[in-house]
Amino acid sequence: MQIWVGLGNPGPRYALHRHNVGFMAVDVIAEMHSFGPVQTKFSGWVQEGRIGGRKVLLLKPATFMNESGRSVGEALRFFKLGTEALTVFHDELDLAPFKVKVKQGGGHAGHNGLRSIDQHCASLGAPDYRRIRLGIGHPGHKDRVTGHVLGNFAKDEGDDLADMLGAVGAEVEWLAKGDDVRFMNDVALRMQG
Repeated sequence: MQIWVGLGNPGPRYALHRHNVGFMAVDVIAEMHSFGPVQTKFSGWVQEGRIGGRKVLLLKPATFMNESGRSVGEALRFFKLGTEALTVFHDELDLAPFKVKVKQGGGHAGHNGLRSIDQHCASLGAPDYRRIRLGIGHPGHKDRVTGHVLGNFAKDEGDDLADMLGAVGAEVEWLAKGDDVRFMNDVALRMQG
C-alpha cells in the first residue's frame, strides 16, 4: 500500500488558498480514479482506491498545516509502513506557477507541513519520502510570502490551475509504478497541449 498525502488547511475559508493545492490534487485524483467514499480516520479524511493495480490511501490531514505530521504519522504507524510508502503533494514557492516536479527526500525549505511530517515521522524514515512539488511561484520578497501562500489563486489563474490538477490526476499511474521521471514528463506534455 502507498499513502498519498495532500497538504492544506481544513475549512471553506482556506479552500482556494495556494497553500491548499495539495488538498486540491488529492481531491482530483480521488475523483478521476473513482476512489471510495471519504472516511474520517488518522486525524484527517481518507479515501481508498487503486491506481495502476496498486492500492493507494489518499489522506488529507484535518490538523491544520503546522500539525500535518501527526495525521501522517498515525496512518503510517497503523499500516506499519515507513516513509518509503509516503508521497506528499504540496505547494512549492520555489517553482514557477503550475510547474510540477518530483523530489525524493530533502529538507523542508521552511514549509510548515513538511517540517511537521519530518518531526512526527522521524522514526519512520523522514525526511526520505517522495514529494510532488506543485508550483505556486514566489511573490518576489520574503515579507510577502505569507500573504501569497495564504491568498486565493487569482481568477485568471483558474484555467492553469485546472490544467495542472487535471494533468497530475491523469498521469498518477506513473507515480504508483515508481516512474517519477515519466510522470513529470507526461504532466509537462499535457500542460503544453
